[in-house]
Amino acid sequence: MSSEGPASLLASEPSDPAGFHRRLAHWNHRRLAPATPRRDWRDDVRHDAEMMLVEGDFIERARVEAAPWLADLPATADGFVAWFEALKGSGPGEADPLFPWLAETASMEEMRWFLLQEVAGEAGFEDLVAMAQVKMPTRPKLELARNYWDEMGRGSEAGMHGPMLDRLATALDLHPRIEETAWPSLALGNTLVAFSTQRRYAYHALGALGAVELTAPWRAAHVAEGLKRLGVGVERKYFALHATLDIAHSEAWNEEVLRPLAQERPECVRALAEGAIMRLMAGARCFDAYRAHLWGQAPLRRSA
Repeated sequence: MSSEGPASLLASEPSDPAGFHRRLAHWNHRRLAPATPRRDWRDDVRHDAEMMLVEGDFIERARVEAAPWLADLPATADGFVAWFEALKGSGPGEADPLFPWLAETASMEEMRWFLLQEVAGEAGFEDLVAMAQVKMPTRPKLELARNYWDEMGRGSEAGMHGPMLDRLATALDLHPRIEETAWPSLALGNTLVAFSTQRRYAYHALGALGAVELTAPWRAAHVAEGLKRLGVGVERKYFALHATLDIAHSEAWNEEVLRPLAQERPECVRALAEGAIMRLMAGARCFDAYRAHLWGQAPLRRSA
């Protein structure tokens, strides 16, 4: 447990984002891990309460940063779904030059470093979906269940997406550690965990996870192509699968999750949109940091 209280963590975030997000990532790791009762459980609860305030302030700052992207947010369900789908190719971080470079040029060591960051920041899509679906309306809940079942290999361990990524990490000898991970990758994972664990951000979670399904295929296809070029065999299946499967997942998510929510609960539209933009902005910061490391250049400044 960190000896620093919420005030010191909040104060350190602007000047030390790496330290801030490492602390948040360690907390998320501890609080999400299955455990058994302990005598000092009250200490954990007190620490959780402090960290939830820290986490909440982090998310609220990110909401402010995302606001300019929402200036033209449509009021109708049809308009919102069209706005959401237009994020593909035009949202923050879209068509980043990092991915064609990974496909065509990156060395094995450069690809390994990139994948190390991705594995370290992976929050577990299936778990995020499972937490986000709690108490959602029937039609969105059913689609979230179908999505979860696909993530779980439709009941087959060999088809589970999480272990597929683990097998790739093992094949490439990747050993992610929070302390050695680029902080924007940790920030991305911390954002998604906050969305799915805090019910006031439940609609943000659905927007963010829908944005993953919408935008992942292009990036995954380039990574899969790069792994094939570098001689990685069956272990590249995780990225090859997401290059195709997520296209269908996105179409179903937009029609069965986003559209009915926008029609039946119009008050949640802004939260859905904010979640999507915040997820894409977090990804864009990752790509900037990855290019800065791999290409030896200063990170690009991305305006909101």
